[in-house]
Amino acid sequence: MTLIIAEAGVNHNGDEALAFALVDAAHKAGADIVKFQTFKAKKLVTKTAPQADYQIENSKKAETQLSMLSRLELSFEVHHKLIKYCNKIGIEFLSTAFDMESLSFLINDLALTRLKIPSGELTNAPLVLAHAKSGCDLILSTGMATLAEIELALGVIAFGYTATENTVPSIEAFQLAYYSKQGQLALQSKVTILHCTTEYPAPMQDINLKAMDTLRTAFNLPAGYSDHSQGITIPVAAVARGACIIEKHFTLDNNMEGPDHKASLEPNELTEMITAIRNVEVALGDGVKSPKPSEIKNKLAARKSLVAATDIKLGELFTPKSVDIKRPGNGLDPSQYWSLLGKTATKEYKEGDLILE
Repeated sequence: MTLIIAEAGVNHNGDEALAFALVDAAHKAGADIVKFQTFKAKKLVTKTAPQADYQIENSKKAETQLSMLSRLELSFEVHHKLIKYCNKIGIEFLSTAFDMESLSFLINDLALTRLKIPSGELTNAPLVLAHAKSGCDLILSTGMATLAEIELALGVIAFGYTATENTVPSIEAFQLAYYSKQGQLALQSKVTILHCTTEYPAPMQDINLKAMDTLRTAFNLPAGYSDHSQGITIPVAAVARGACIIEKHFTLDNNMEGPDHKASLEPNELTEMITAIRNVEVALGDGVKSPKPSEIKNKLAARKSLVAATDIKLGELFTPKSVDIKRPGNGLDPSQYWSLLGKTATKEYKEGDLILE
């Protein structure tokens, strides 16, 4: 079954009450996981780091990233309250760490067993390595990345999982770990990669959903999809293409102030997406082509049989003029048409009678 991550991200706007409301909305919608973002703004960006264009456009405010992110922090104390509440109501708590202090908190204080590495940190080898050294299962987003960058990140992860404590990290060591049998086994048992387009919202022509298949084939790892498109069409399509994880941003209200609200689903849309995904999972079936119980009863009405086109006397030969093909389908199969022609009727038939020879 597809693992569905409802990405609350920073859509709480730094408000504890909103964060709890987002947890409730994700749980009510049927998500498996609700995910937040854990960071210390001063450890994440410089004082002058500029906003991305989408952050300015979506928040309608031009300022430094530091100013913006400082308002969007959640304290460690609130994290403790959130995970306790998630455990109580039965939804998994997950958060993405953007700095070493935050990662240590998630691992050592909250004792998470699953971690998510965001697209923007894929090339941050020291942080990626710290994720792997935790021994946690990892979800790796790959927005903005080339295959070479992804392979290097996986090499860092393989090294983190398998290297002895005294082994010095290096590009060569990462490559050796990646291509080792032990490294590959570790990756295959603990890592999932997500295709992603890092734009909010992501334009349809840049989604490139087939790249998810490329990632699965290139790295021999389970692949999912982190969606930033508008609406629910693309994540549902990703499940039909075999995504094992779907991550989707959501908010309580698209009109709230903040960088990510405009590219997020509202609660009713999140519910619709999850319902559609679960329906697609059922509809995909087992791949065995055979008549299903719901359709067998319709054979009589939908299929055809060989019938008498005219009155046919006992001993008369069946000819193209005397044999027709019509519904219902409980008589002689039309595939017997040619073998019937030229044979002698063993009984009389009225026009329209099923031919039973």
